[in-house]
Amino acid sequence: MENFPFVQDLLHETETDGVSFRINTNGQGFLDENIPLRLSFHLPATYPSCLPGISVNSEHLTRAQCIVIKEKLLEQAKTLLSEPMIHELVLWIQQHLKHIIGQPETTVSSEDYTLSKSITMDDGTWITLLHLDHMRAKTKYIKTVEKWTSNLRLTGRLMFCGKVILILLQGDRNSIKEYLILQKTSKVDVDSSGKKCKEKMISILFETKVQMEHKRFLAFEVKEYSSLDELLKEFEAAGLKELFSEFVLPLVK
Repeated sequence: MENFPFVQDLLHETETDGVSFRINTNGQGFLDENIPLRLSFHLPATYPSCLPGISVNSEHLTRAQCIVIKEKLLEQAKTLLSEPMIHELVLWIQQHLKHIIGQPETTVSSEDYTLSKSITMDDGTWITLLHLDHMRAKTKYIKTVEKWTSNLRLTGRLMFCGKVILILLQGDRNSIKEYLILQKTSKVDVDSSGKKCKEKMISILFETKVQMEHKRFLAFEVKEYSSLDELLKEFEAAGLKELFSEFVLPLVK
C-alpha cells in the first residue's frame, strides 16, 4: 500500500471498497500567490491497477477551474497507472497549478462552464450530482425532468429526502451538459406568485467519470426517502458513499 504523507482526513476504508481520504495542500497561483486546494481521492481495491477517483475544491477558484484541475490530474494519473501515484499527483499539482488556471478555458465562471458549448467534454460515462433548493410545481417539474433524461438517454435518480432534493445523472458527458443547459434555460418551475420561472437555485455538487466500483443505473427513477439513512444506502449501493459524506451530508447539517 502506498504511503500518503499529505493525508489530513481519512474518510472511508474497507477491504472491498478501498480507501477514501482528503488532502489539504497549496499550489502556486498565476500571480505566484498561494492557493489552498482540497483534494479528495478514492482508491478502489484494485488500485493502482486502475485510476483513482478524484475531486477538487477550493474557495479561491471557480467550479470550472476545479473541474479542469481534476481532469488534468486524471490525465497525469494515466501516465502513472500501475504504480503508486498519489504523492506524485500532489507534487505535480503544486508545481503546475499556475499553468492550468492561467489557461483560457479555466477563466470562465461556473455558470458559463455549464452553458458553454465551446468546452471539450471527455468521452465515456459520467456521474453528476445536482442539488435543487426547492421545487414548487413538483408534479410538472418531475415530468419535465423525466422527459429530458429520457430524450438524452440519461439514467440515475431524482431523490427527495425531507427538504433535500438531488438529481443524480449518469450517462454520456455531452448529454449531461445538454441536460444542464435545459435545466438552466427552461421555465421548469413557478415562483412564489405562481408565475413560470427558470431554475436559478441549482448547484453542481460533484461530477466524476464512472469507475469500476460505481453502479451502472439502468433507468432514471424518482424516489422519496423517509430518512437520511435510506438515502445513504442508495449512495452506498451506487458506490458513492464517500461522495455522500463529503457533499450531501453538509446540506442537512
